[in-house]
Amino acid sequence: MSAKLHNDPPYPLMLSGLTLHYIHEKREECGLLTENHKKRITGTACENTKQKGGLFMRFVNRKVALVGTGLVGMSYAYALLNQSVCDELALIDIDQQRAQGEAMDLNHGLAFSGSNMKIYAGRYQDCSDADIVAVCAGVAQKPGESRIDLLQRNTEVFQSIVGPVVASGFKGIFLVATNPVDVMAHVTQALSGFDDHRVLGTGTALDTARLRYLLGEYFSVDPRNVHAYVMGEHGDSEFVPWSPGYGCPPSRFLDIFRSRGVTDYQKDLDHISEEVRNAAQKIISAKKSTYYGIGMAMVRITRAILGDDHSVLTVSSMLHGEYGERDVYAGTPCIVSRDGVKRTVELTLTPEEREKLHDSCELLRSVYRDIRGV
Repeated sequence: MSAKLHNDPPYPLMLSGLTLHYIHEKREECGLLTENHKKRITGTACENTKQKGGLFMRFVNRKVALVGTGLVGMSYAYALLNQSVCDELALIDIDQQRAQGEAMDLNHGLAFSGSNMKIYAGRYQDCSDADIVAVCAGVAQKPGESRIDLLQRNTEVFQSIVGPVVASGFKGIFLVATNPVDVMAHVTQALSGFDDHRVLGTGTALDTARLRYLLGEYFSVDPRNVHAYVMGEHGDSEFVPWSPGYGCPPSRFLDIFRSRGVTDYQKDLDHISEEVRNAAQKIISAKKSTYYGIGMAMVRITRAILGDDHSVLTVSSMLHGEYGERDVYAGTPCIVSRDGVKRTVELTLTPEEREKLHDSCELLRSVYRDIRGV
């Protein structure tokens, strides 16, 4: 069967938006898209079905629903737009007027972007066909309020969010950013009843990025070529497992120190770990809150899901015996794909590092057990 779709058209096949109808006048001249054509359609999958008079090609819409249009949520939305990560973005907030204003503001910049993203103020029913529901909503801690009281109030907020999202028919991936993120991801999984691989938190992804930045500064290399992780709770009990860390050139950090004749390196490593752990508080002291970094971390996770990248990212996921831990959400290196968490990557840790991870997980389990209503 001869198709009028040439293997190598003289101009790029530029497609964006939701659906493309390509109908040939003559049924006998219909043909499927070649692999070359598919490659020209960036970031989308397609399926072909015959329709009356020709070929109907539907391009899968990459849709994200964002719940919570505060500083973190909108930093995420802004980065999604500038990096052209999805085709459709629904902004959902208890303050519908704010969501409408944020949608207008983003839409007015579309002409300057490389995207034709559909952005609008949505409602929970708009989650029904979303690939990802990103949750950034939550309440701020009151002066003198305990950690567990804050958790309890945020759990009540999540009960008002997760239920309607699931009721919409949502079948995608939950991405949670609300702090304390490990516990709130666990709460989301419990409230939704989803398989735990479909519910993940941002975990220590941002902490890991901070670590890579500081190590890049220390070794004078590009942070993108530094491979080290922060594990455990996104909080005070997090730690850096130095033993499996790699830099550029690809040698263990400890080997790099030894090759340079540096013997008191542990002091420097401890200082870097402390800088990572205290980074958020320093930023908050300077500008009251932190939101750009976590927004970009969320976009990286989103890209891995929508692109089925199988990227290794330190997200918060349920452990099923890895590192000897169970029934807890904690930040560990995981393979992230369109299925959510494909699997946890189990690093070879020293006994001391395994103990630190256990202590962090035990803390998270204890906090989760104290929450009522899940």
